[in-house]
Amino acid sequence: MREIHVSDISDAVAKLCIDANINLNADIYNAMNAARQQEQLPIACQVLGVLLENAETAKRNNIPICQDTGMAVVFLEIGQDVHVVGGSLENAVNDGVVKGYVGGYLRKSVVYDPISRVNTNDNTPAVIHYDIVPGDVFEITVAPKGFGSENMSALKMLKPSEGIDGVKKFVLDVVRQAGPNPCPPIMIGIGVGGTMEKCALLSKKALLRPVGTKNEDDFWAAIETELLADINALDIGPAGFGGITTAFSVSIETYPTHIAGLPVAVNIGCHVTRHATANL
Repeated sequence: MREIHVSDISDAVAKLCIDANINLNADIYNAMNAARQQEQLPIACQVLGVLLENAETAKRNNIPICQDTGMAVVFLEIGQDVHVVGGSLENAVNDGVVKGYVGGYLRKSVVYDPISRVNTNDNTPAVIHYDIVPGDVFEITVAPKGFGSENMSALKMLKPSEGIDGVKKFVLDVVRQAGPNPCPPIMIGIGVGGTMEKCALLSKKALLRPVGTKNEDDFWAAIETELLADINALDIGPAGFGGITTAFSVSIETYPTHIAGLPVAVNIGCHVTRHATANL
C-alpha cells in the first residue's frame, strides 16, 4: 500500500492550476501554427497569428492565456493500492485550487449559488471526477473550463432510430449555433452512449485527448474525420471571421447504452482548451 499525503496533492493541484492557465499545450500550439500556414483568408491568418502571439506572451511573462481562467475541473485517477493520508482528499484538491488561483493571481469565477451569484472569492469548489483503477498510480489532471465555450455545449437524448446520422446532425447543429461565441478555432469533445450524465462526462474527457489522435475504433475514427471536415466547411473560422479552421479536432468517446437510448453530448473547448497533468 502506497501512501500519499494530502499536502502533496494540494501542492500538485496548485501548480497544475497555474500551469494550465499560463502554458498553452504543445499540440494546440502546433495545430494553430499549422492552420495559419494553410489558411488562405487574410483575416483568418491574422487572427491565428494574434492567438499565437498571445500564447507566447503569456508563457514569456508568466500570465494567463485568457482572462477567463475557468472553473477548475479535476480528474483523479487513483490506484486502489493507494492510501491518502493526512486528511480529506476532496479538501486537499480544493485547498490546491485556492493556492493556485489566489497565489497565482488567477481570476476567481465561481459563485456559491447559481441564482444568488455571490462569489466564493477563491474559485472553489472544484468539479472533481474520480476514477479508481488497479495498482498504485495517482494521476491528477486539472482542466480549467471557461464558460464562453462551456455555455455553447449541449446534450440531447436521441432516439435509437436516429442513428449515426442523428448524432452527426446534432453535433453540426450545436457548432453552427455556437458560431463565434466559444472563441474558435475550437476543440470538440463528443460523448455517445451511457446515460445522460455518463455521455456528458465522456464529452468532457474527450477534450483531454491530444489534437490529431483518433478513436481506437475505425468506425468512430472515420466519424471524427468526417465531422471535422464538415465543421471546417461551415466557414465560421478563427474568431468567427471566416476561413477553413473552425475546429482543430473532433474527439469521440463512447460507452454502452440502454436499448431505448442514444445519449449524445457535445462539449466545446475554446482555442486554448486547457489541461495539465501530474503523477504523484
